[in-house]
Amino acid sequence: MQETGLSQDIVYTGVPGLDELLGGGVPRGTTIILEGNPGTGKTTLGIQFLLEGARQYGESGIYITFEELPEQIYRDMSGFGWDLRELERQNKLRIICLEPDVLLDQMMRTDGLFEQLIREIDCKRVVIDSISLFRTLGGIQTDGREQIYSIRNIMRKFNLTAFFLREYGEWEGRSTPFENYVCDGIIRLSLREHLEKYRKRTIEILKMRGTCIVEGEHHYRFMKDGICILPALSMVEDKILSDGVDRLSTGIESLDELLLGGLPQGSAFMLDSNSKANYKYLMTSIYAERIKQGDCVLFMLSGLSSVETLEQSLQLFGASLREAALEERVFFIDHYHRKVAPEYENLIVYVDRLSNEEYQKKVYEAINPHFRETIVQGKRWFIHYDLNTIISERGREFVKRHFADEMARCRAAGITVLCQSNFTEIGLETASFLERASNGVIRTWVDGSYQYLQITKSPGGRMSAPHIVDNIRDRPYVRLI
Repeated sequence: MQETGLSQDIVYTGVPGLDELLGGGVPRGTTIILEGNPGTGKTTLGIQFLLEGARQYGESGIYITFEELPEQIYRDMSGFGWDLRELERQNKLRIICLEPDVLLDQMMRTDGLFEQLIREIDCKRVVIDSISLFRTLGGIQTDGREQIYSIRNIMRKFNLTAFFLREYGEWEGRSTPFENYVCDGIIRLSLREHLEKYRKRTIEILKMRGTCIVEGEHHYRFMKDGICILPALSMVEDKILSDGVDRLSTGIESLDELLLGGLPQGSAFMLDSNSKANYKYLMTSIYAERIKQGDCVLFMLSGLSSVETLEQSLQLFGASLREAALEERVFFIDHYHRKVAPEYENLIVYVDRLSNEEYQKKVYEAINPHFRETIVQGKRWFIHYDLNTIISERGREFVKRHFADEMARCRAAGITVLCQSNFTEIGLETASFLERASNGVIRTWVDGSYQYLQITKSPGGRMSAPHIVDNIRDRPYVRLI
């Protein structure tokens, strides 16, 4: 069935998972090398590209093979439930077997066999299996430059989107094949050892002009109805926190994109950072956005952050902590009993020199009346929870006993929480506990000369690729690349 409303400049492969890796699809008229060792599924993926083009998008295709007879392809592909003969009867597909030199000759002829086939079925997609044979065309060892260049130009002449299949051998690692420069994209299929007793199939987009790709290796599987690609960094989705919930902007557009719009309201996220990482702008941008949106915010102050330093940081982002204090929308928990300006005095809960039991009681009695009153008024709450301070002042056992319950109560009340911690310093056991008790984890770290950020857990079940944290001149002073 042909879909409507699709971009005329983008070709959707229709192969499950592949378009996601290709940033949605590939520009029309693109020539792509699909390479891999024997048995990796090049033929299957090539046929599936043509099949889905015909079935989903009304785009007819031609499969040109130099070594396999059509009958063998019909038989092999019937194992996936694909009736290729029926598609041929509907003029949606052609499978032809030619010698490489005959194909090239017919392509070069005006009104030759190739041009006639294109017109006959209104062809939009082509798969050639395989261009490796052009290296020995005519029995003379060549690199096939002239032939491959000519075929590429013919694809462009007719605005055909093409997959050129190619065998991948050890010689590839020693030199760069000419066609890598000529073609617009390279997709590699691999089959490797995995967990000693098993083998894994991976696909990698090595090059693709005109589109933003998802880098890295991704697993693929042969299913009963064809190849299915499983993009890396994807996990089971939590529908409760990913569907139909408000998203709270972080104030950093690129971070919001990774979070599919922002922090889900009523979620508990963890920011894991090492001692070298500069997370000040990330955190301050999030706080500032909440204050500017009129939310109520509870800050847990650390030994390095005071009300005064927080006020100065927020000013850089155009948010006034002082105005929010006058409206009684900001509150603070302080373990260090530092002096503050008069307008903040009634908004601070001092918890120094208190036992853990006294600490919990005092915080609850001081903050809970404000929670109840403002939630009834329809105001949102955001909490900054400094786990580094809590662990330092209250101990790991206190966190293990109470953290999960506190986060559950906040989620039940629709309160969004951002916790700050350093997983490396607190140890694997405690870090694993905190990660399980949170809906999402944002990790930032320094490696060499660069700082990175990655979403390693999210309610939507998806992890992100690592992004470089880049400093910029204007607000929010950072962007992710």
